[in-house]
Amino acid sequence: MMRDKQEIQFGDWKASDLGVSRGGFPGASGFTLLELLVVIAIIAILAGLILSTAGYIQKEGARSRAKAEVAALETALESYKADNGDYPIGTNLPGNNGFNLLTNLLPTNAGAKVYFELPNKGMTNSAGFLTDPFGTTYGYRYPGAPTNSGSNFFDLWSTAGSSTNTNAWIKNW
Repeated sequence: MMRDKQEIQFGDWKASDLGVSRGGFPGASGFTLLELLVVIAIIAILAGLILSTAGYIQKEGARSRAKAEVAALETALESYKADNGDYPIGTNLPGNNGFNLLTNLLPTNAGAKVYFELPNKGMTNSAGFLTDPFGTTYGYRYPGAPTNSGSNFFDLWSTAGSSTNTNAWIKNW
């Protein structure tokens, strides 16, 4: 027993009057291949938008955290200067005279004043240098460059994941 094809109606108009047909077998209902492909394409576009936004949000979160850590390091350095009369002299980059800013701000000997505590253990690399949320070493230089902070102040920066674009760096000058 075969059923007749159901007719789609729009008000007083029938689908056959508009040239619209569902096609397929008699009594069959469902989506056409073209409709399914359009839905899949829309879902793929939306997924791409969501994934690109998630990456952007993660990078902005890391920048925000690096700004907060630079501010905390600045405060720790000001406290160090208040107690010792000057900022730690040196450059906090691997391979530069073995100077490590962390050894001045977070001394390991008993009874020494701690100026900066690590919020989490992931803030140092294998060499013991302070690292930003992007995994690169925080830069520190005292005396500072005359073109940046001046020679009586320190330079402190994070490359924020972009070592070439200095305008994107998070810095205190």
